[in-house]
Amino acid sequence: MFALGLTGGIGCGKSAVADLLVARGAVLIDADAVAREVVLPGQPTYAALVQRFGPGIVGVDGTIDRAALAACTFKDPAALGDLNALTHPPIGIEMLGRLAAERDTDHVVVLAIPLLRAEHRETMGLDAVAVVDCPFDEALRRLVEIRGMDPTDARSRIAAQPSREERLAGADVVVDNSGPPGQLPAEVDRLWRWIDERRRVTVRP
Repeated sequence: MFALGLTGGIGCGKSAVADLLVARGAVLIDADAVAREVVLPGQPTYAALVQRFGPGIVGVDGTIDRAALAACTFKDPAALGDLNALTHPPIGIEMLGRLAAERDTDHVVVLAIPLLRAEHRETMGLDAVAVVDCPFDEALRRLVEIRGMDPTDARSRIAAQPSREERLAGADVVVDNSGPPGQLPAEVDRLWRWIDERRRVTVRP
C-alpha cells in the first residue's frame, strides 16, 4: 500500500483530482464523505450535535443541515471548537479503520483531507502529501461562478483555511490546477507517474 494525503484549499479542485486518481486505480478515503456518514441519524455524533447546537440544525428530512450547522459555528470560535471536538475523533477513527483494511494490499490509497496538517503524516502513516494548487483569484472565481457562492462568503471561507503558502510548504508534490479543466488530466497523469516512482522506493516494515 502507498498512502497519499491529498489536500487543497476550497475551490482548488481537490475533489476533481481525487476522482481522476480513482479512475487510474486508486482507492479513495474521503474525509468529507466520512464526515457526512458519521453524523447520519442513529450515529452517536448525530445526537451529540443536536444536543449541543439544538434542533435548528436538523433538516426537514431528519438529517443534519450542514448549512445550518455551518451558520452556527462559522463565526463563533467556541462553537467551532465544540464542533471539531465532537466530529474529528469519529471521522479519524473511521478513516484509520478503512486505511487499516488496505494495509496489506498493493493499492494506492488516497486520503482526501481538506485541512491536512503535519500531524496527519504520523497519525495516518502517510507516505507522501500532494497539494492541489491554484491562485486565490481563480479559486474565488470558481466558488462564485461555478458553485454560486456569495463573493463575501467565499472570501471568508478561503481566509478561514490555512494559507496557500502553508499548504505548499507541506507538499511533497504539487498539482497545478490553475488552468481550464481540460488541462487537469495531464497534471494527474504526471502525479500518477510520480506516485509510481515514489512507491518503488518506499519500503514499509
